[in-house]
Amino acid sequence: MWKMNADAGMAKVLMLLFCSTRCVVEDKNSKVAWLNRSGIIFAGHDKWSLDPRVELEKRHSLEYSLRIQKVDVYDEGSYTCSVQTQHEPKTSQVYLIVQVPPKISNISSDVTVNEGSNVTLVCMANGRPEPVITWRHLTPTGREFEGEEEYLEILGITREQSGKYECKAANEVSSADVRQVKVTVNYPPTITESKSNEATTGRKASLKCEASAVPAPDFEWYRDDTRINSANGLEIKSTEGQSSLTVTNVTEEHYGNYTCVAANNLGVTNASLVLFKRVSPTIPHPIQGIKLPKKSSVRFAAENVGMMPPKGKKTRIRNGQRMLMRVPLVFRVHPQQSLPWCCISVPFSRRVALCCEEHCWV
Repeated sequence: MWKMNADAGMAKVLMLLFCSTRCVVEDKNSKVAWLNRSGIIFAGHDKWSLDPRVELEKRHSLEYSLRIQKVDVYDEGSYTCSVQTQHEPKTSQVYLIVQVPPKISNISSDVTVNEGSNVTLVCMANGRPEPVITWRHLTPTGREFEGEEEYLEILGITREQSGKYECKAANEVSSADVRQVKVTVNYPPTITESKSNEATTGRKASLKCEASAVPAPDFEWYRDDTRINSANGLEIKSTEGQSSLTVTNVTEEHYGNYTCVAANNLGVTNASLVLFKRVSPTIPHPIQGIKLPKKSSVRFAAENVGMMPPKGKKTRIRNGQRMLMRVPLVFRVHPQQSLPWCCISVPFSRRVALCCEEHCWV
């Protein structure tokens, strides 16, 4: 009488570990063999396989367990424990499924393209089960592009789409494998800020110009059609994305229009800046008292004589309240507005030039 007890069915193992499949008999005279799709692995205690990772594991005389070290995906398949007795052969099978952690095998190199181009990023991964690929643009919004495709296509790429892209390969076996690709988008210069300035003679003054571009732009300064260099009291400083023109000792000949030019291999742009002469503003025409019918309209206008436009105009009413306005000021009058009004001209230097008060009667 004999009895065979094998762990039949399906076994899942993680690659790089080991698996052990038991086959137990109760008859010492039984002949036991382990087989797979390639042939005989063990016949009794005799090893037929040349694979050094495979061994027979016997905890007692009736156990014939097959042990595979460093399991590989190629070990997946059916394994058969065959027992030959005096009566009839008996077999039991187990199907070995090898699970493999996700591993990115190929990913695009860092790429540089011009704005408006089409870009295709590739990320290929291995694993069992098949990994799911997820692309994500590493920006504050962190937009994700999900799907089971290895390819991420960006049509008409813009400068805002430059940066790092993360590819994540994930399955249920272990943690995801993550790699990154850097995408650089070249685009022509755009002036982002240009600052005119005002100065009195004998003082120091600077004009500043900023531009956005990839590759970083080169800057040039012009006065009329003549290029300016750092000499004769003029100093040009340029860093990545910005440039300044400094006049160390302003004279009358320095006042006027200047041009900042930013250029790279994709294009050129410019901005006009002005170095104003600082002149205290005046109000040349005195304000006269006027008498108006009720519910009629009144128009206040002010003129600034300085070269640099004033920052704003203010009106002041009797109770000390202030109202910032652009001139001219037009509104419909009411009896409660029969008050003194004050016109104040405020230049960039924030010095009040003149204040004139007169009544407006209703």
